[in-house]
Amino acid sequence: MNFSLIPQLEIFVRERAASGDYNNASEVVREALRVFKCSEEMHVLKLKQLRAAIAEGESAIEQGDSHIFNSEQELDNFFAKL
Repeated sequence: MNFSLIPQLEIFVRERAASGDYNNASEVVREALRVFKCSEEMHVLKLKQLRAAIAEGESAIEQGDSHIFNSEQELDNFFAKL
């Protein structure tokens, strides 16, 4: 597989490889891709959790189990009691 990097990223990869932390540029790129993959997986998980929380909130509202806050102070007081 071949790919192109912008000059700044190419310099970064070369510097990281030269630092001794990695044996070569391929290792640097593989590590970057592992980190990116992990980040993407976390994003998907957080999105799933957010959607579940929204569904739970909508269900609570439909059942009349909700709070209406008329001011920021009321909201602050509510969270202070938790």
